[in-house]
Amino acid sequence: MKKLVREMTEAFGDDLGRPVKPATDSLPEVTPSNTRPTPSRVVIEAIEPKIDDGRYPVKRIKGDHVTVTADIFANAHDAITAVLRHRPIPGDPSDPRCPWQEVGMRKIGNDRWGAEFQVDALGAHEYTVAAWIDDFETWRQRLEANVAAGQVTNRDLQDGAVIVRKASERARLNDAASLEAVAQELEGPGTVDRRIAAGLNDGLHARLAQVPAHHPVTSSEPLQVQVECQRARFGAWYEMFPRSAGTDPTRSATFDEAAERLPDIAAMGFDVLYLPPIHPIGLTGRKGRDDSHRDGPGSPWAIGGPAGGHFAIEPGLGTLDDFDRFVARADAVGLEIALDLAFHCSPDHPYVREHPNWFSRHADGKLRRSENPPKRYDDICPFDFDGLHLERLYDELHRIVAFWIGHGVKVFRADNPHTKPFTFWEWLIRRVRCEHPDVVFLAESFTRPKVMRRLAKLGFSQSYTYFIWRNTKAELSSYFQELTTPPVREYLRPNLFINTPDILPKSLQTGGRAAFEARLVLAGTLGANYGIYSGFELCEDEAVPDTEEYRHSEKFEYRARNWQRLGHIKPLVTRLNEIRHEHRALQADWSLRFHDTDDEAIICYSKTDDGNIILVAVTLDPHRPRSTSVELPPDAWGISPGREFVAYDLLDGTQTVWTGRHIALHFDPATSVARIWRIASNASPLDHPHGKLLQ
Repeated sequence: MKKLVREMTEAFGDDLGRPVKPATDSLPEVTPSNTRPTPSRVVIEAIEPKIDDGRYPVKRIKGDHVTVTADIFANAHDAITAVLRHRPIPGDPSDPRCPWQEVGMRKIGNDRWGAEFQVDALGAHEYTVAAWIDDFETWRQRLEANVAAGQVTNRDLQDGAVIVRKASERARLNDAASLEAVAQELEGPGTVDRRIAAGLNDGLHARLAQVPAHHPVTSSEPLQVQVECQRARFGAWYEMFPRSAGTDPTRSATFDEAAERLPDIAAMGFDVLYLPPIHPIGLTGRKGRDDSHRDGPGSPWAIGGPAGGHFAIEPGLGTLDDFDRFVARADAVGLEIALDLAFHCSPDHPYVREHPNWFSRHADGKLRRSENPPKRYDDICPFDFDGLHLERLYDELHRIVAFWIGHGVKVFRADNPHTKPFTFWEWLIRRVRCEHPDVVFLAESFTRPKVMRRLAKLGFSQSYTYFIWRNTKAELSSYFQELTTPPVREYLRPNLFINTPDILPKSLQTGGRAAFEARLVLAGTLGANYGIYSGFELCEDEAVPDTEEYRHSEKFEYRARNWQRLGHIKPLVTRLNEIRHEHRALQADWSLRFHDTDDEAIICYSKTDDGNIILVAVTLDPHRPRSTSVELPPDAWGISPGREFVAYDLLDGTQTVWTGRHIALHFDPATSVARIWRIASNASPLDHPHGKLLQ
């Protein structure tokens, strides 16, 4: 237990939440003997990006550029030199830290400075800002002002010689001689013009920038950035119960039968196939059809029974070898497998017998069951995260994750993570990433905003969102402006699931096929990550009356579907995912911008990425035709006022030439609920009949 407490304190801070500052090679530890005020005159403050004063890292993807800005200033009018320092942090604390790399910072206005660096390796990186008074640059600026005014004196040039000579004394041996020669040239006896040219030479400025600073250096506390793989930022998820992938509704399908579904899912363009728990299901409180306690297959989330626990496979699905073969077949068609991390147990789980102190009990000694009042789940027992057994429990839960990573799984969806301690998830995610920095964690946390944000800050790659309940233009625009504005966008990556086994939104229950199409396009274009639960593509909309629960829920019974039945929207799903893969603008979230429409039932927005401009319009009324005028920003897209530009409809292949800032739109939900355009200037031909415009 002491070992676990020590690890967690070193990693995450003390019991008051105060961060433990990482060791660096440039910032001395503060002790009672060196707490005198720093003699440095430079102030560094308001560094961005920074989350909770540096307590948590910002997030980036391998290959990204991290842009850092800060307020940097000093008293008087002396010039300042500032640098951005950065380096990767080794996964093993015993490994030596890499040396700092430096990037010069530049003024961007009103004492604001900026610079950027690229992160080209997975894992944690750190960055800091350093600045100092620059005597040479101060002298050089004054000399330039005097030259412009025609007031250069011999003393001006001699002052420069003194500064350069002092720098030569701090320079490396092979640079010292050349700097001394410049000092002598500044002193004379050459012509004034020649001496001025020597002092203002750009090469001299560059050489002096490599000389250690003469004045004390102000350095900010190191900040961190967590660098993840591309899948953390972009992907289309498909959720499937493998036991319902067969043709016989009276028994569980096997992994081999479920593998027959893989080509169809891959053909629709999905990237991640998410499976609910695949472990043995308990017998106590086992649920059946319509959430009753009649005989049935039970909920996959009631993990653990006679056949084993979190390391075992539900016998109806097959064996571990069958699962390995399923993962290999998914990989062959371009699908990554995501597994559910459901850290709780059936009362029949081996852990209940082997580790009884891992579970909470009532006063009468009976096992507590999971609750979400007024609901009570008789088939599930939560772990007790407040006992004296935490070190063994934490290690065991880590062992579960490591086991499935060993079987080819690199994506995990955490079930109800907000019901477990924050410190546990931070410890687990950091420990996993020390060995596997390419693992992706999705937080299934339909919970309070501050709790959801905390989970994102402490390490989850992606988060479920409230998109599932945002329906009006005002709700959607305000919510996504919140998600794409700093500081939230620095740490929370949304994954826009449209439906889940637990949630059939009211909008889908009453809107028919048009509602499914509209929500699909919204999710797939508003978010770089989105997901659907199987049956969505069939427009399944039958709910338990007055609830958001599916009737005949797949959580409690086997389902056999006709995947080609009339009315499905698989062609639209496929085309949308093609568009997402073809256009970089849809593979990130930060560039999202909403555009004014004069009909509250039509929403319009765009995303851009280095010349790739995608414009989307969707009707939010699945029942009636709607028309609107949209105000566009061609100037923000780099299109000159009055110039024609081309809108290529990526859904129907039509091409339109527009001029000006306003366009008229009409939607009839019986035929179309959305338009997705690729925008280009008239001089940029749209050269592919299916909109594959990126080289």
